[in-house]
Amino acid sequence: MVRKYTASDFMDGASLAVRLPEECRSEGSSVRVWKEGSRVILEPETLRDWPAGFWEKLDALDPLPDDFALPEPLPENPYRDEVLEWFSGE
Repeated sequence: MVRKYTASDFMDGASLAVRLPEECRSEGSSVRVWKEGSRVILEPETLRDWPAGFWEKLDALDPLPDDFALPEPLPENPYRDEVLEWFSGE
């Protein structure tokens, strides 16, 4: 069921801030934000858990062969690094 609420917005320095009604608040300190046409959508950002049994399966794998070579590091890319930081929550 979709419920609609009214929230107030205000300027906080150069950023627009929104004061959400109590019913719309989520745990945690950050949300994902995206825009769809004129709609602004907020989604609670939660850290994902590893799938059940992931570490056990990883431990059960054979060790890497002696001739395994690590790939060369990717060249620096400020945009990629910014996106990776955003996803990791840093």
